[in-house]
Amino acid sequence: MRFFDNEDALRTSLDAFMSEHRTHLGLVSLEVPLISSLPVWGNIALIRQYHENMSWANSRTFVSDLLKRFDMTGIADRRTFLLKMEELFCVMLLRAATVRGAVVVLDRPFLLLPKDRDSQFIMDALRKIDDLIAEAYIFDYSRAIGLYRATDGTAD
Repeated sequence: MRFFDNEDALRTSLDAFMSEHRTHLGLVSLEVPLISSLPVWGNIALIRQYHENMSWANSRTFVSDLLKRFDMTGIADRRTFLLKMEELFCVMLLRAATVRGAVVVLDRPFLLLPKDRDSQFIMDALRKIDDLIAEAYIFDYSRAIGLYRATDGTAD
């Protein structure tokens, strides 16, 4: 986790990090929305279809298996505007994790999640896809440290 006192510091560090890891970057951010004209499964499959020429049938199966990890197979054909905030976050996370050797970056994830969520939801989601990702980082403001509690009640 990386915490910053202001927007400029966060943006500067995030931009440098993204530049350094651009070939394997999987970004989860409000600034990188899902494609509204695609269903959930299409948004998740897009990276593998584009970069690896994964067929429609194989990508559909691939995404279905990923959605099963989150007990969300029922949303595969929904458009993004019909998703709950938690579902949107998970779909964006799954899309990011489909980058081969993904270095997943969560850019201020609580902007995507309801106020009653805490870091446990994020950590649980990351655990469900840990076999797909090489590394995961969270970029957020210092004032959000309290939202990231570890088992001992402190932030990492």
